This record gives sequence, C-alpha cells and structure tokens, in this order.
Amino acid sequence: MARRADTYAGFWPYYLREHALTPTRYLHYAGTVLATSSLVFALVTQTWWALILFPVFGYGFAWVSHAFVERNKPATFDHPLWSLISDYRMTFLAFTGRLRPHLIEAGVLDHPNAAAAE
Repeated sequence: MARRADTYAGFWPYYLREHALTPTRYLHYAGTVLATSSLVFALVTQTWWALILFPVFGYGFAWVSHAFVERNKPATFDHPLWSLISDYRMTFLAFTGRLRPHLIEAGVLDHPNAAAAE
C-alpha cells in the first residue's frame, strides 16, 4: 500500500501492518499510556511543565520501536492525526482484547515474526 492513504479506513490496515511486530505494539502501548498519564497529571495538578512529557513519551516510545524493532518509518510522518488516533485505537483494542481480528484482517498475523498473542 502507498504511504498516502485517501481515507482513514484505508489507513488503519496500513497502520497495523506498520506495527506488525508485537514488541513494536507493546512499546506503543507503553508510550500511549505514559503520555496520557502525563497529560492528565499536568492538567489535574496544574503542573504545566509536565506537559512536555506528553510528546516525549508518546513519540519517544513509538519512534524507538520503529527505529530499532520494526525498522520502518513511523506513520506519524505521513498522517500525524490519523496516526495519533490509531495509536489510541490500537491501545484501546489491545487492552480490551479486541485487537486480534483487526490484525488478522490487515494480514499482520501472517508476518513471519509476528506473535499470535494479540
């Protein structure tokens, strides 16, 4: 699939294929949870300097996973908003046990190094 998707429905399976390896997804989950926690902490406590942690956690974990685990270019560079939405969608689906059908439909679990744990 081309890097540029015309619709979010077309982007979602591409996004999942770009996150084919389980360690990549786990690092994304950690980054998403930590980023969200830092945002909530900053807003609740009005500790405004902590807002800097939101992108550090969110992008840091994701970009490290793409550089050293998946070895591909983060989808954020081509579709920043859809990528952010997909990070939260993937994390929510994983935490609620509903990600596996999406991975199968996107062909991710056919990846030679992908674990079938999801």
